Amino acid sequence: MREATSDSAWILRGVTSNERYVTRAEREQLEARQAPLGRRDATRAALIPIRKSAAWWELAQDERRQIFEESSHHVAIGLEYLPAVARRLHHGRDLGEPFDFLTWFEFTPDAAADFAELVQRLRDTEEWHYVEREIDIRLAREGGSGRS
Repeated sequence: MREATSDSAWILRGVTSNERYVTRAEREQLEARQAPLGRRDATRAALIPIRKSAAWWELAQDERRQIFEESSHHVAIGLEYLPAVARRLHHGRDLGEPFDFLTWFEFTPDAAADFAELVQRLRDTEEWHYVEREIDIRLAREGGSGRS
């Protein structure tokens, strides 16, 4: 892990960890359809740090799972956009960081509209009522195929 220097303006830390809300069957579906990160043609990316409210963390694990999937269909929605949108989740809450989750996505320029739709669909769920803060950072790099 790189240490911050005194002139650092932004530092985001997170770790990949055990999956907290997916079942084994859901994890197997995600792994079977997930595209790898770092694809040459995936020249678009998004970093979305998210902090959930105290009310979310006061819920029991089974209550959070019920909202996450049975009510909001978070995994089911995400599966619809695989393999076009690759993703990785980093956890920051247990590190005492200001964001609970750092969500990283990569996709091709042709999948940018699909990514926007995915994010909007997730924001329209019950689960999103528990999001206290998010920052949606979109990135593009040169190279690859598709529109710029």
